[in-house]
Amino acid sequence: MRGARSDRDVERAIRQSGAIERGERVLIACSGGPDSVALASALHALSGPMRLQAWMAYVNHGIRAAAWQDECVAASVAAACGFELDVMRLVPSRGDEASLRELRYAALLECARRRGCTAVVTAHHAEDQSETVLLALFRGAGPDGFAGMPARRPLDDGIALARPLLRVAAGALRDLCHARALPYAVDETNADAGLRRNAVRGALDALRPLFPGLDEAVARAATLASDETESSRRAELRRRVRACLAEQAELRDIAFTHVEAAVRALENGRSGRFWMKPGVLLEVRQGEVSGITRE
Repeated sequence: MRGARSDRDVERAIRQSGAIERGERVLIACSGGPDSVALASALHALSGPMRLQAWMAYVNHGIRAAAWQDECVAASVAAACGFELDVMRLVPSRGDEASLRELRYAALLECARRRGCTAVVTAHHAEDQSETVLLALFRGAGPDGFAGMPARRPLDDGIALARPLLRVAAGALRDLCHARALPYAVDETNADAGLRRNAVRGALDALRPLFPGLDEAVARAATLASDETESSRRAELRRRVRACLAEQAELRDIAFTHVEAAVRALENGRSGRFWMKPGVLLEVRQGEVSGITRE
Protein backbone atom coordinates (compact mmCIF):
# COMPACT_ATOMS: atom_id res chain seq x y z
CA MET A 1 0.00 0.00 0.00
CA ARG A 2 1.31 3.44 -0.93
CA GLY A 3 2.45 5.33 2.14
CA ALA A 4 2.51 2.34 4.49
CA ARG A 5 6.26 2.47 4.83
CA SER A 6 6.16 6.25 5.40
CA ASP A 7 3.76 5.65 8.30
CA ARG A 8 6.19 3.32 9.99
CA ASP A 9 9.24 5.41 9.14
CA VAL A 10 7.74 8.59 10.57
CA GLU A 11 6.69 6.88 13.79
CA ARG A 12 10.09 5.20 14.08
CA ALA A 13 11.86 8.54 13.55
CA ILE A 14 9.82 10.13 16.32
CA ARG A 15 10.74 7.39 18.77
CA GLN A 16 14.41 7.48 17.82
CA SER A 17 14.69 11.28 17.91
CA GLY A 18 14.74 11.40 21.70
CA ALA A 19 12.70 14.61 21.49
CA ILE A 20 9.70 13.17 23.34
CA GLU A 21 10.05 11.20 26.55
CA ARG A 22 7.98 8.17 27.41
CA GLY A 23 4.97 9.02 29.58
CA GLU A 24 4.95 12.74 28.79
CA ARG A 25 1.97 15.06 28.60
CA VAL A 26 2.39 16.84 25.27
CA LEU A 27 0.74 19.72 23.45
CA ILE A 28 0.84 19.28 19.66
CA ALA A 29 1.01 22.56 17.75
CA CYS A 30 -1.12 22.06 14.63
CA SER A 31 -1.35 24.68 11.88
CA GLY A 32 -3.56 22.52 9.68
CA GLY A 33 -0.72 22.02 7.20
CA PRO A 34 0.44 18.53 6.13
CA ASP A 35 3.47 18.49 8.44
CA SER A 36 1.60 19.13 11.68
CA VAL A 37 -1.36 16.98 10.62
CA ALA A 38 1.03 14.06 10.05
CA LEU A 39 2.68 14.76 13.41
CA ALA A 40 -0.67 14.64 15.21
CA SER A 41 -1.62 11.37 13.51
CA ALA A 42 1.76 9.77 14.24
CA LEU A 43 1.64 10.80 17.91
CA HIS A 44 -1.88 9.42 18.14
CA ALA A 45 -0.53 6.06 16.92
CA LEU A 46 2.37 6.28 19.39
CA SER A 47 0.35 7.47 22.39
CA GLY A 48 -0.24 3.89 23.53
CA PRO A 49 3.28 2.45 23.05
CA MET A 50 4.89 5.61 24.49
CA ARG A 51 2.19 6.15 27.14
CA LEU A 52 1.66 9.74 26.03
CA GLN A 53 -1.17 12.05 27.02
CA ALA A 54 -1.71 14.51 24.19
CA TRP A 55 -3.70 17.61 23.34
CA MET A 56 -3.72 19.74 20.19
CA ALA A 57 -3.55 23.52 19.81
CA TYR A 58 -4.26 25.76 16.84
CA VAL A 59 -3.05 29.37 16.82
CA ASN A 60 -4.92 31.83 14.61
CA HIS A 61 -2.49 34.67 13.88
CA GLY A 62 -5.31 36.99 12.82
CA ILE A 63 -3.74 38.01 9.49
CA ARG A 64 -4.86 35.38 6.93
CA ALA A 65 -8.37 35.24 5.51
CA ALA A 66 -8.07 31.45 5.14
CA ALA A 67 -7.20 30.92 8.80
CA TRP A 68 -10.73 29.72 9.61
CA GLN A 69 -10.31 26.95 7.00
CA ASP A 70 -7.06 25.89 8.65
CA GLU A 71 -8.85 25.86 11.99
CA CYS A 72 -11.52 23.56 10.54
CA VAL A 73 -8.78 21.19 9.33
CA ALA A 74 -7.17 21.16 12.77
CA ALA A 75 -10.56 20.47 14.38
CA SER A 76 -11.21 17.60 11.96
CA VAL A 77 -7.83 16.01 12.67
CA ALA A 78 -8.26 16.43 16.43
CA ALA A 79 -11.63 14.69 16.22
CA ALA A 80 -10.18 11.85 14.15
CA CYS A 81 -7.38 11.34 16.68
CA GLY A 82 -9.58 11.80 19.74
CA PHE A 83 -7.56 14.82 20.94
CA GLU A 84 -9.04 17.86 22.63
CA LEU A 85 -8.27 21.01 20.64
CA ASP A 86 -7.48 24.44 22.07
CA VAL A 87 -7.91 27.37 19.66
CA MET A 88 -6.06 30.60 20.42
CA ARG A 89 -6.58 33.82 18.49
CA LEU A 90 -3.82 36.42 18.47
CA VAL A 91 -4.15 40.18 18.13
CA PRO A 92 -0.74 41.11 16.70
CA SER A 93 0.47 44.69 16.77
CA ARG A 94 2.99 43.87 14.03
CA GLY A 95 2.88 41.35 11.19
CA ASP A 96 6.57 40.50 10.82
CA GLU A 97 7.64 36.86 11.20
CA ALA A 98 9.66 37.37 14.37
CA SER A 99 6.83 39.13 16.22
CA LEU A 100 4.27 36.52 15.16
CA ARG A 101 6.58 33.69 16.21
CA GLU A 102 7.05 35.26 19.64
CA LEU A 103 3.30 35.65 20.13
CA ARG A 104 2.65 32.11 18.87
CA TYR A 105 5.08 30.47 21.28
CA ALA A 106 3.79 32.56 24.18
CA ALA A 107 0.25 31.34 23.42
CA LEU A 108 1.40 27.71 23.11
CA LEU A 109 3.34 27.97 26.35
CA GLU A 110 0.34 29.33 28.23
CA CYS A 111 -1.83 26.53 26.83
CA ALA A 112 0.78 23.93 27.83
CA ARG A 113 0.83 25.31 31.37
CA ARG A 114 -2.94 25.17 31.56
CA ARG A 115 -2.96 21.54 30.39
CA GLY A 116 -0.11 20.53 32.65
CA CYS A 117 2.06 19.52 29.67
CA THR A 118 5.80 18.96 29.84
CA ALA A 119 6.45 19.56 26.12
CA VAL A 120 5.12 21.60 23.22
CA VAL A 121 5.66 19.54 20.07
CA THR A 122 6.12 21.15 16.65
CA ALA A 123 6.39 19.64 13.16
CA HIS A 124 9.68 21.17 12.00
CA HIS A 125 11.16 18.68 9.53
CA ALA A 126 14.37 17.99 7.60
CA GLU A 127 13.81 20.69 4.96
CA ASP A 128 13.11 23.24 7.71
CA GLN A 129 16.42 22.29 9.31
CA SER A 130 18.28 22.80 6.02
CA GLU A 131 16.72 26.24 5.63
CA THR A 132 17.60 27.18 9.22
CA VAL A 133 21.25 26.15 8.85
CA LEU A 134 21.60 27.98 5.52
CA LEU A 135 20.03 31.17 6.92
CA ALA A 136 22.44 30.98 9.86
CA LEU A 137 25.33 30.70 7.39
CA PHE A 138 24.10 33.79 5.52
CA ARG A 139 23.93 35.70 8.82
CA GLY A 140 27.55 34.79 9.52
CA ALA A 141 26.63 32.68 12.54
CA GLY A 142 29.15 30.53 14.40
CA PRO A 143 28.93 26.90 15.57
CA ASP A 144 25.69 27.51 17.50
CA GLY A 145 23.98 28.64 14.29
CA PHE A 146 25.35 25.75 12.25
CA ALA A 147 23.87 23.36 14.83
CA GLY A 148 20.43 24.36 13.56
CA MET A 149 17.34 23.60 15.59
CA PRO A 150 17.79 21.17 18.50
CA ALA A 151 15.40 18.25 18.76
CA ARG A 152 14.56 19.35 22.30
CA ARG A 153 15.27 22.50 24.26
CA PRO A 154 13.82 24.22 27.34
CA LEU A 155 10.92 26.54 26.57
CA ASP A 156 10.12 27.50 30.15
CA ASP A 157 10.44 26.01 33.63
CA GLY A 158 9.34 22.39 33.33
CA ILE A 159 8.20 22.73 29.71
CA ALA A 160 10.32 21.81 26.69
CA LEU A 161 10.01 22.53 22.99
CA ALA A 162 10.22 19.19 21.15
CA ARG A 163 10.91 18.75 17.43
CA PRO A 164 10.85 15.00 16.72
CA LEU A 165 10.68 15.28 12.89
CA LEU A 166 13.99 16.99 12.14
CA ARG A 167 15.30 13.92 10.30
CA VAL A 168 12.03 13.33 8.40
CA ALA A 169 11.45 14.58 4.85
CA ALA A 170 8.40 16.71 4.12
CA GLY A 171 7.39 14.25 1.39
CA ALA A 172 7.12 11.44 3.93
CA LEU A 173 4.75 13.57 6.00
CA ARG A 174 2.52 14.29 3.02
CA ASP A 175 2.57 10.58 2.14
CA LEU A 176 1.38 9.76 5.65
CA CYS A 177 -1.52 12.21 5.27
CA HIS A 178 -2.48 10.65 1.94
CA ALA A 179 -2.19 7.08 3.24
CA ARG A 180 -4.46 7.84 6.18
CA ALA A 181 -6.86 10.03 4.14
CA LEU A 182 -6.21 13.02 6.40
CA PRO A 183 -7.17 16.53 5.31
CA TYR A 184 -4.60 19.32 5.29
CA ALA A 185 -4.41 22.96 4.29
CA VAL A 186 -1.86 24.66 2.03
CA ASP A 187 -0.48 28.00 3.20
CA GLU A 188 -0.35 30.35 0.21
CA THR A 189 2.24 32.55 1.94
CA ASN A 190 4.80 29.77 1.38
CA ALA A 191 4.95 30.92 -2.26
CA ASP A 192 5.88 34.51 -1.32
CA ALA A 193 9.49 34.79 -2.56
CA GLY A 194 9.76 38.14 -0.81
CA LEU A 195 10.20 36.29 2.49
CA ARG A 196 13.79 35.24 3.10
CA ARG A 197 13.00 31.71 4.23
CA ASN A 198 10.82 31.14 1.18
CA ALA A 199 13.61 32.40 -1.10
CA VAL A 200 16.04 29.95 0.51
CA ARG A 201 13.42 27.19 0.19
CA GLY A 202 13.15 27.80 -3.55
CA ALA A 203 16.92 27.67 -3.99
CA LEU A 204 17.14 24.40 -2.05
CA ASP A 205 14.30 22.91 -4.11
CA ALA A 206 16.36 23.61 -7.23
CA LEU A 207 19.42 21.92 -5.71
CA ARG A 208 17.78 18.75 -4.38
CA PRO A 209 17.57 16.95 -7.76
CA LEU A 210 21.33 17.43 -8.13
CA PHE A 211 22.09 16.52 -4.50
CA PRO A 212 19.54 13.85 -3.45
CA GLY A 213 21.05 13.51 0.03
CA LEU A 214 21.14 17.25 0.68
CA ASP A 215 18.80 17.40 3.68
CA GLU A 216 20.24 14.30 5.34
CA ALA A 217 23.76 15.71 4.92
CA VAL A 218 22.75 19.07 6.43
CA ALA A 219 20.95 17.33 9.31
CA ARG A 220 24.05 15.22 9.96
CA ALA A 221 26.30 18.31 9.93
CA ALA A 222 23.93 20.10 12.31
CA THR A 223 23.97 17.12 14.68
CA LEU A 224 27.77 17.05 14.65
CA ALA A 225 27.97 20.80 15.26
CA SER A 226 25.50 20.55 18.14
CA ASP A 227 27.34 17.64 19.77
CA GLU A 228 30.68 19.42 19.48
CA THR A 229 29.32 22.73 20.78
CA GLU A 230 27.80 21.01 23.81
CA SER A 231 30.88 18.78 24.31
CA SER A 232 28.48 15.86 24.55
CA ARG A 233 29.48 12.31 25.44
CA ARG A 234 28.51 11.20 21.94
CA ALA A 235 30.96 13.73 20.46
CA GLU A 236 33.74 12.32 22.64
CA LEU A 237 32.88 8.72 21.68
CA ARG A 238 32.82 9.72 18.02
CA ARG A 239 36.30 11.24 18.31
CA ARG A 240 37.51 8.10 20.07
CA VAL A 241 36.27 5.84 17.28
CA ARG A 242 37.74 8.06 14.57
CA ALA A 243 41.09 8.25 16.40
CA CYS A 244 41.26 4.45 16.62
CA LEU A 245 40.42 4.17 12.92
CA ALA A 246 42.98 6.79 11.93
CA GLU A 247 45.71 4.63 13.42
CA GLN A 248 44.75 1.67 11.24
CA ALA A 249 42.89 2.88 8.16
CA GLU A 250 42.18 5.73 5.78
CA LEU A 251 39.17 7.67 7.13
CA ARG A 252 38.09 9.22 3.85
CA ASP A 253 35.91 6.35 2.63
CA ILE A 254 34.23 5.52 5.95
CA ALA A 255 30.53 6.44 6.01
CA PHE A 256 29.13 8.45 8.91
CA THR A 257 26.42 5.82 9.52
CA HIS A 258 29.05 3.12 10.13
CA VAL A 259 30.81 5.24 12.74
CA GLU A 260 27.48 6.06 14.40
CA ALA A 261 26.57 2.37 14.69
CA ALA A 262 29.76 1.78 16.68
CA VAL A 263 29.17 4.93 18.75
CA ARG A 264 25.68 3.73 19.74
CA ALA A 265 27.16 0.43 20.89
CA LEU A 266 29.72 2.28 23.01
CA GLU A 267 27.00 4.50 24.50
CA ASN A 268 24.88 1.54 25.52
CA GLY A 269 27.73 -0.64 26.78
CA ARG A 270 27.05 -3.29 24.14
CA SER A 271 29.36 -5.57 22.17
CA GLY A 272 29.47 -6.02 18.42
CA ARG A 273 31.48 -6.11 15.21
CA PHE A 274 31.06 -3.21 12.79
CA TRP A 275 32.30 -3.02 9.21
CA MET A 276 33.64 0.49 8.68
CA LYS A 277 34.35 -0.18 4.99
CA PRO A 278 35.39 -3.21 2.95
CA GLY A 279 38.31 -4.85 4.72
CA VAL A 280 38.14 -2.77 7.92
CA LEU A 281 36.31 -4.26 10.94
CA LEU A 282 35.95 -2.49 14.29
CA GLU A 283 35.11 -4.57 17.37
CA VAL A 284 33.37 -3.27 20.49
CA ARG A 285 33.23 -5.28 23.72
CA GLN A 286 31.07 -4.15 26.63
CA GLY A 287 31.21 -0.51 25.67
CA GLU A 288 34.91 -0.32 24.77
CA VAL A 289 36.75 -0.48 21.46
CA SER A 290 38.60 -3.78 21.63
CA GLY A 291 40.38 -3.65 18.31
CA ILE A 292 40.42 -3.00 14.57
CA THR A 293 41.24 -5.68 12.06
CA ARG A 294 41.95 -5.45 8.36
CA GLU A 295 40.74 -8.33 6.23
